[in-house]
Amino acid sequence: MKLQTQRWIDRWVGQLLCSAVSLWARLFGMRVPKVDRSKAPRHILVILLSEMGSIVLAGPMFKALREQYPGVTLHVLQLKKNQEVARMLRLTEDANFHGLDDSSPIRLARDIWRVSLAMRQLPLDAVIDCELFSRVSSLLCYLTGAPRRAGFTPHTQEGLYRGSYINCAIPYNPYQHISKQFLSLVDALDSEGGPRHKAAPIRELPAETGLSVPFTPEELRTYREQVLRDHPVLAGRKIALMYPGGGILPERAWPAAHYARVAKGLCDAGHAVAFIGLKDDLALANEIRAQVGSEYCVALTGYTRSLRELLMLFHASDLLLTNDGGPGHFASLTTIRVLMFFGPETGKLYGPLPGIGPKATVYESGIACSPCLSAYNHRLTFCDGDNQCLKRIAPDPVLADALQALHNTPATA
Repeated sequence: MKLQTQRWIDRWVGQLLCSAVSLWARLFGMRVPKVDRSKAPRHILVILLSEMGSIVLAGPMFKALREQYPGVTLHVLQLKKNQEVARMLRLTEDANFHGLDDSSPIRLARDIWRVSLAMRQLPLDAVIDCELFSRVSSLLCYLTGAPRRAGFTPHTQEGLYRGSYINCAIPYNPYQHISKQFLSLVDALDSEGGPRHKAAPIRELPAETGLSVPFTPEELRTYREQVLRDHPVLAGRKIALMYPGGGILPERAWPAAHYARVAKGLCDAGHAVAFIGLKDDLALANEIRAQVGSEYCVALTGYTRSLRELLMLFHASDLLLTNDGGPGHFASLTTIRVLMFFGPETGKLYGPLPGIGPKATVYESGIACSPCLSAYNHRLTFCDGDNQCLKRIAPDPVLADALQALHNTPATA
């Protein structure tokens, strides 16, 4: 199902359904069950339908849930196409992952009904909706039958209606990192009502989240040897990976000419550059390689067959330059140094988590119209394609930082 179709259904059908469910909840009770401190919750569902990178940003929340409710069984509901990261990070047992097929409206409706019935049979003690203003996730909160429903509320903001039955709500705060807001949803479960404006101070992010993907030294060594066999020109050089694609949001991409300038500078300094991405990104990678004109600049687009292989490639390399998106967050689970570009989004809200992996450097130009993607416009930018927010991040200072990072990075064994 196309993204625009999903948005249309969520906006028009979703608002109608949210209104009906809100009326039903008002007639038959919206009371928030009193917190029974003597009885620990047995089952909590976390709804995270959005991009795979959000799972990494939600890591502190999962850690807080386990610490606050020892012995609780966590359930995770995602779109099926986004489940690879959560399963790889072992956020819960395999049987407790639940997926929605969004390939068509009929399949989506079928899976919503199926998951709702499964949750009612547990039964659930609480549900946390991590989506900002998605109406389908809001409806799922109620349909699962959980007595305590934590999620974001727009409060008095117009145009973002998603029902009035989230009974442990907090206001969405566009000035706090999204990981901190996820932590506030954990606190909301212990509240007696909402929205919780002043009930608790916003949490600080933990130094460690427990998120990791284990690899054996032999596994990493074997994979690096395979990469060097497949691309012998990389041998004996430090490897800088670049992800120049913008995915479904091309306005998030730093200009190809800027990537070419940095890549050429790195190759001239004796390093190797490899472009990553999906097979569809090969044309862009070859365009940049033609501008660089060095045999030490190669395309690895489509080379990794799974997210686990991508993480092994990060371990086998020394530096990653990437646009805002999943690769920058996945890299935080490895040892690679990251330089990340933001413009339509802001690193203040969605930057890599501190305390996870090596330090990441975030670049933002800070021009007046940036950021332009937000929960308030459903990530539909008003940009005309001339993304000055990224074009104004000059390549030469980035090249200097990249050279310094590679100079300070020990050679990969």
